[in-house]
Formats: sequence, C-alpha cells, structure tokens
Amino acid sequence: MSVAVPRQRCRGWRSSSTAMTRLMLGRTLERICKGVLLLCLLHFLIMMILYFDVYSQRFDLFSRFNNGRNGSRNNVSGPAGSGHHYYFYNLSRPNATLASYLATGEQLVPSVQPETNQTPSPKPLPPCPEIPPGLVGRLLIEFSSQMTMERVQKENPNVTDGGRYTPPDCRPRWKVAIIIPFRHRENHLKYWLHYLHPILRRQKIDYGIYIINQLGEDTFNRAKLLNVGYTETLKDAEYDCFIFSDVDLIPMDDRNLYHCYDQPRHFAIAMDKFGFRLPYAGYFGGVSGLSKKQFLKINGFPNEYWGWGGEDDDIYNRITLNGMKVSRPDVRIGRYRMIKHERDKHNEPNPQRFNKIQNTKNTMKKDGISSLTYRLVQVKRYPLYTNISVEIGKPPPRPFKG
Repeated sequence: MSVAVPRQRCRGWRSSSTAMTRLMLGRTLERICKGVLLLCLLHFLIMMILYFDVYSQRFDLFSRFNNGRNGSRNNVSGPAGSGHHYYFYNLSRPNATLASYLATGEQLVPSVQPETNQTPSPKPLPPCPEIPPGLVGRLLIEFSSQMTMERVQKENPNVTDGGRYTPPDCRPRWKVAIIIPFRHRENHLKYWLHYLHPILRRQKIDYGIYIINQLGEDTFNRAKLLNVGYTETLKDAEYDCFIFSDVDLIPMDDRNLYHCYDQPRHFAIAMDKFGFRLPYAGYFGGVSGLSKKQFLKINGFPNEYWGWGGEDDDIYNRITLNGMKVSRPDVRIGRYRMIKHERDKHNEPNPQRFNKIQNTKNTMKKDGISSLTYRLVQVKRYPLYTNISVEIGKPPPRPFKG
C-alpha cells in the first residue's frame, strides 16, 4: 500500500536544493573574483617596482650633469678660457642608450665619458683536459696514396708558419718541441706531416715541428742532431718538453699522447718492424720524450755515435744511471708503422757502438749537451715545419786494427 507525499513538501525540497546550488555558485564566483583581483594587484606592484627602478637610474644619470634642464641636449660653455663645451642629451627617447648617443656624435661631460683606450681583458682559458675528448683511437695508416705538401697544407689550415700550433679553446699543459733528425727523406716527411699534424691537434698540444737537417754527405749522427735540435728550438720558444722522432715512424693510435711525463717516455714500443713487440727491455729507439729537466739531468745525448745504432741504448743507460725509469704506454696504444726504405748511404752500422755502450757511465758527464759543437747554416720556416740546416763535423778516424 503506497503512501502519498504531499505536493507542498516536494516543492519545499526543490526550492531548498536550488538555493544551495545558487549559494555554492556564488561562493565560487566570489573566490574567482578575489583571485583575479589579487593577480591584478600583484601585476600593479611589479610594474611600480620596475617603474621606480628605471626612474631611479635615470635620476642618477641626470644628477651627473650640471642642471639637466628639460632633459634635452644643450650646449654649455665650460670654465672661462678652457675652450670646452659640455653637452647634455635626452634619454627620454625610446631604447636610448649611452652607446646610441655616442654613435650619433653627442658627447658626454668628461667626468662620465668612457675610456676609449681600455679593452676588456680576455677571459682566461681553462686548462686542457688530460685526456682530450676528440681522440678517435686506432688509426688506419697507409703509404700507397700519393702525398704532396700542397695537400698536407690544405688539410691543416690552422697550423701557422714554422709548423706551430696552439689550441684556441684551452690552456695546454706542455709546450712541446718535436725534433726530427733528417737527411734526404723528403718523401717520408710528407707522410709524417700528413698524419701527425691532425693527431697533435686532437691531442690539444701546443707544439712546433723542427727538422734538423744534416748537411753534407759525411757519416750520419742521429744523437748529435737531436742535441742540436734541443739547443736551437729553445732559441725559438720557451719549450719545456722535447719529443725526438724518426721521420719514418707513424703512430697508429692518437691516444699515444705526445707530451712529457714524470719519467722519460718511450712512445714507439710496438713497431710493425718487430711484430708489434718490444724487441728488448732496454730499447729506447724510434720516438722518445724528455722534459727539459730530465734532458739536462742526463747531459743530453751522446755526440760520438757516428753511423747507425747504439745511441738509443746509451740514452737508456744515462736515464737509469741517473736514478730515473723509462715510462711506456700500453702495448695496444704504442703501436707504430714504419715507412719501408733502404738503409741510407753513409749511415752504416757503427762497429764501435758496443764498446761505447759499455762505457756510458764514464762518458756521459763529458760527452753530451755540455760538449756540443756545430755550425748553424740556415733556419727556414715553411708552412708546416721549421727547417734547421747544420754542419756537425766528421767522425774521428777509426783506430787501426792489429
């Protein structure tokens, strides 16, 4: 049995529900209006702060002038007899700046005129990273393609005359002179420059390339030419690191960093000529590096090794006898390819090398950079290297056997 609800009560419920809805809607609108009003007030406050900030700057600028009448440009005579005229300028123009007024020829009073001779000091460069990020690792080295100096020069536009380069974006840790003993190896030099310049630039090294050319056709003396290179490069720049490289050896990995280390460095430890292995523990040939301090500690290199062989072992003995150790890269990184060639004339094996190696302890103090003699003939700067031509004398006559 259903119960009948009075119509009057239903109408009351409906009217109450409608009133509640209107009340909630009104409160919502009220909150929205308050929020909009607060945003407008905040915007107004920010505009006032900016306005007063700009106004205070203008007021400070105008206070530097005598009267600042009307804020317009006026010509006022200076003190009697000074011959000066002071000018005021109007900063009420849109986007007006001091620079724009200077550009239009309007002058400031001497007290606020900027110094025209002062230039902003350059920002100091950060030190170059120990491991440069641009290295590529293992390289493909080949000597079958035709190579010309013109091609190498186009490949290295950032190298300056004399074979000099310094990184533009960082401060190098070493200033390196790369010294190559040389005679009649022009074709090898093209390949060496072709591969080494890009490698050295990626390594972020401040370097110079120096070819030490032995004039004449007398017996070749590699170690003495290296001593000459050390002496002559210091006349060119304040180098603190010296890397001595044969012109026919090309590194196969640019992670083999050409700079100096805490101990004398042997770079070419794994040549293809020796099956990419170190031929013996005391080997120090091909490519090596010493700091200036290390070089002087061993009195440089011997001058009396005429012909092929022996001087590298003598240098190794000098290093160990002076309490230093030879450092080397990992065998996978210290790999080199040698440009194949016939043995040079007047560079035959030195028959006295074994006796000399045994006497390093007795000879190193008197035979070295301290006893170096030579004659400088010419220094010529080419786009990719500096050529230093010298005469280093002749070998002493060999003792008569028997």
